[in-house]
Formats: sequence, C-alpha cells, structure tokens
Amino acid sequence: MTLVPVAEAQARLFALAAPVATERLPIRQAAGRWAADDITALRTQPVADLSAMDGYAIRFADLPGPWRVIGESAAGRPFAGTVAAGEAVRIFTGAALPTGADTVLVQEEAARDSERLMLDGEGPAHRGRNVRARGLDFHAGSRLIAAGERLTPARIAVAATGGHGALPVRRSVRVALAATGDELVPAGGPVSGAQLPESNGVMLAAMLADLPVAIVDLGILPDRLDVLTEAFRTVEADLLVTTGGASVGDHDLVRPALLAAGGAIDFWRIALRPGKPMMAGRLGGALVLGLPGNPVSAFVTATLFVRPVVAHLAGARDPLPVTTHALLGEDLPANGGRTDYLRARLEDGRAYASTIQDSSMLLTLARSTCLILRPAGAPAAKAGESAEILVIA
Repeated sequence: MTLVPVAEAQARLFALAAPVATERLPIRQAAGRWAADDITALRTQPVADLSAMDGYAIRFADLPGPWRVIGESAAGRPFAGTVAAGEAVRIFTGAALPTGADTVLVQEEAARDSERLMLDGEGPAHRGRNVRARGLDFHAGSRLIAAGERLTPARIAVAATGGHGALPVRRSVRVALAATGDELVPAGGPVSGAQLPESNGVMLAAMLADLPVAIVDLGILPDRLDVLTEAFRTVEADLLVTTGGASVGDHDLVRPALLAAGGAIDFWRIALRPGKPMMAGRLGGALVLGLPGNPVSAFVTATLFVRPVVAHLAGARDPLPVTTHALLGEDLPANGGRTDYLRARLEDGRAYASTIQDSSMLLTLARSTCLILRPAGAPAAKAGESAEILVIA
C-alpha cells in the first residue's frame, strides 16, 4: 500500500468535512474562537481629533505665542467653545481637540502664569503635532477581523472598540476520545503484570485544552470487535479520535470496527515517522482519526492532524501548525523515505536531536521543546545548517 504524504493527508482531511455551524457569542465569551464572518467596524476610532499628550491645544499659526488659556478639555469632557487667534485650551491625553485648534503644545514646553501661556522650548515642528487624527485607527465600515482569523485578546479588544458586544463564531467542536487496548488501566489506578497506565487520552485532552472543543470521553475500550463497533456506532461527535489498534495485528480492530459501524476509510498509513499507521475516515457526520498507540506517535500525529482538523472544523483560515527555523546543534544523517519529526531541544538558538528516537519513550518527548522536520529523502545535514522546526514547548 502506498504511503500518503503528510501534506496530502492534511489536505484530504480538510476536504472531508466543512466547518461546524455558527453562533453569536457575547464578546467576553468569544476569546479563542475563530471568526465565522468578517467583522467590520460599526464606528470610527478615534471618533474625533484627540490629543496624544498632556499640554495645550493651540492654532499652529499662532506660534510662538503668547496665548490666553480659555478653558480645559479632558477625555470624556470636551471643551464646548472655539479656539480663536491667540487662545489656548488646557488639554489632556485622549481628550478631543477643540474646534479651531489644530496642534498640541506639550506641557514640558509651556510656561503658564495664571491664564497667560508662553512658549518655553522649541514648540511643535508642524501643524497637527501631538494630535491623533479622527479615524487614525479605523473608520466605520473597515474590516477589523477577517473570517477565519482567531479571536485573540487584541482582536477581541479591537472588536469591542469597533462597537461590537457579540461576535459571529463557530460553535465548539465535539471531539470524542477513545483509547483502545486490553493492557490499559486508568491513569492513577493500580497496575499489575503487563498492564499499562493509559496516557494517550489525557495527553490528547491536554493538547486540545486551548481549542474550542467539547470533549466526549469514551474512556478505555477493550480489544473486542463488538464493543468497539457499538461504541463507534452510538457516539455523537464531529471528530472521533482513537489511539491504538490501527495497525495490522490480530488485535488491531479499529479499522474493522469502523467499517462494521457503517463508517468508511479514506486513507491509511502515512509517509511519516513516527506515526505511519494513522488512519482517517468518516462515520456518519463525524470525521475519524485512528492514531497509533505508541505515545510519541500519538503526539506527533495529533500535532500534525488532530489539532489542525479541530481548527479547520472550528473555522480557522490557516489551520496548519506554523514552523520556524533553527540552526542544527549537531550533524544529522540522511533521511529515508518518510518525513521524520525528530524530538529535540532548543539551546541558544540551536536544535539538538535526542540520541534515541524510539516512539515509546515519553520522557524524551517530555524533555523536548521542538521537533526537527526532516523531509523524505533529505541528505545528511551538518551542524550549523538551518533546519525547519516545530516548537512544541
């Protein structure tokens, strides 16, 4: 069977399902969601010419003064009159510039004796100095946030300033998590003989914690075709993620259970190390991802596929993880026919791959801060060369 390249597998997954339905949320509840539509300004900001400094509102043509101070303008309490020739208004940062004034003389360059104001410095160099012009930030009708952009704290702030109290977003993505294997016991429970604490489920839940998801925990499912089939048939989710049982052994029952439950397989086996035996398909209205049982393989495939699929379903315009570059701290051998993601640590801007890359070694993963991406067929690389990396901590 031909192995599916990583980029092709990601594209095929995104094509299998459209983003989930939209809803409107109060702005304080919308952080971390993706905008379902363009969000445009309902007002102009600033709505008037404002002072950028504490000082005095003057007419530039009246320099070098002197002036007569005729009033005061503060944020939220503008001066109601008009500044005529030879007049000035005491003004504070964020206050509206009075009618007639066009410049602000900063207070550090002003000397005042009662209502008489004099220049005490070089003064403003040009008309409009120390003034934030109306609409400097944006005008009513301007696009503030594009559909598919994530609602970060800064975007929440600009939406609020633009006049919005609620925002159009995608609803939470329902993600069902199931760990398969007769050897697994719940984390923290007693372990005997060949039993193993289940770690993939808690790891995946942690990996999705910053995304808008509602977790459906199916717990640990035994290696029994009937139990797996019934669990898959009855689950209600947008995405079903299983770990273990996706390979070709006698006890690898996820694929036959998916088919028995009425699902379909789109592709299986990725040109990836670690994570080759990953499976993808559909079951009713849900996407299905069958991840390998080895915890490092599960982590890598979750990073490359589960998180991006959740982001895609949640409406992200750019759901793929963002890579960067670092210099290699040591030589790396030529790579084989699969894209390799090497656990590594960043030290002083250089990436050092872990000596042992066995996919069962969780401690190595826990101590890693990045993955070094080695394309299929990449030649040997020398220390000091640039490499593509994916930061994971």
